[in-house]
Amino acid sequence: MEEKAGPKVLFISGSIGMGHVTRDLEIAKELRRIFPKMEVVWMAEDAAARYLRDSGEVLLPDCSKLPSSNAIAENHASDYKMTLSEVWFEWIKTFPERAKVYCEAAKREKVDLVVADETYDLFTEIEKHPEIKQFPYVLILDFIGVYQERKTPLHLLGSYMFNRQWCNFILDPKLHDGLIFIGEVDDVPHKKFGLFLPDRREVSEKYVDFVGFAFPFDPRDYSNPGKVKSDLGYGKEPLVICSVGGTAAAKPLLDLCAKAYPIAKKTIPNLKMVLVGGPRIDPESIQKADGVDVKGYVPQLYKHLAAADLCISAGGFTTLEITALNRPFLYFPLEKHFEQEIDVGDRLIRHKAGKRMTFSETTPEMLAKQIVDNVGKNVDYIPLPLDGAKRSAEIIAKCLPQNS
Repeated sequence: MEEKAGPKVLFISGSIGMGHVTRDLEIAKELRRIFPKMEVVWMAEDAAARYLRDSGEVLLPDCSKLPSSNAIAENHASDYKMTLSEVWFEWIKTFPERAKVYCEAAKREKVDLVVADETYDLFTEIEKHPEIKQFPYVLILDFIGVYQERKTPLHLLGSYMFNRQWCNFILDPKLHDGLIFIGEVDDVPHKKFGLFLPDRREVSEKYVDFVGFAFPFDPRDYSNPGKVKSDLGYGKEPLVICSVGGTAAAKPLLDLCAKAYPIAKKTIPNLKMVLVGGPRIDPESIQKADGVDVKGYVPQLYKHLAAADLCISAGGFTTLEITALNRPFLYFPLEKHFEQEIDVGDRLIRHKAGKRMTFSETTPEMLAKQIVDNVGKNVDYIPLPLDGAKRSAEIIAKCLPQNS
């Protein structure tokens, strides 16, 4: 008798940068523990696609049909500012095309379930055109609702309309088969979606599963920074790791760190600094400073963060990894970027993690002083719940058709 195949899942790792793909792969690994014969196919853009390929995952050729979200975001970033609603207005023009690519791939591959991480394109198109949902669909999120970054009529109307769609999508069970929030209930504020719309927290508590966080490492494996530093080939000198994530938008922060290094080195002569540009920044474009190592994409960057005596980061998902690793850090949210300034920023405040800095108000001298004051500092953050991958997989497993 022919052995029954396992379920087939299309995993879409959406959004910008690489903060989502690492958790998506961890969730997929947990799903494979539940369904050892499960087949997973992926859709993602670079640089997330590169991470998946390096991990041995199967990407569908349809990925090449997706307009570049990173390019759109980077085109709207300057002087360490990225008004997310401006990105949204440009990005939303591509949503019908992107959703069509996803739906065609799901149909052709005959998948049993689509799991999509922050696919705003797909959920807004499903909200407008429910008939395109021809498959079970689980949406993964880490914030709910947008904020008005500029008080112009266009921004106010655009934010309101998108929040209304978001609210309608959550409230209508015909439009989705599961809603998973990577984080905690407290990460969603008691704030209305908009005028005459309900409270975000109240809606979320009723319809969304909060699972905690999903990282590609167990922080307990990196609780001895000195050993991690030695294993990676670093010396015993104080180590500062500066990273800006999976887009080029935060490149000016690396240049600021390079300018601050020789100033800080006057106080800490043996200070070592590593600048990590990530997958979308040419290392040759980063300002050089004697004694500073400049790198591009670094696989398993979390190991280097765990080894650091101080981390310097933009305000994205990397800050939560550093929090889990319990290392001292300075973070610079992209200005006008509400997710980094509000959603991630508020989480870090609640967990008493990191020191927040403002790029436009920070000189090299000021950053150098903060480096000197914080390198090697003992920290004790409020722990993050870390079973998000396992809990997500258990929820997703229940959404698979029973005969798959």
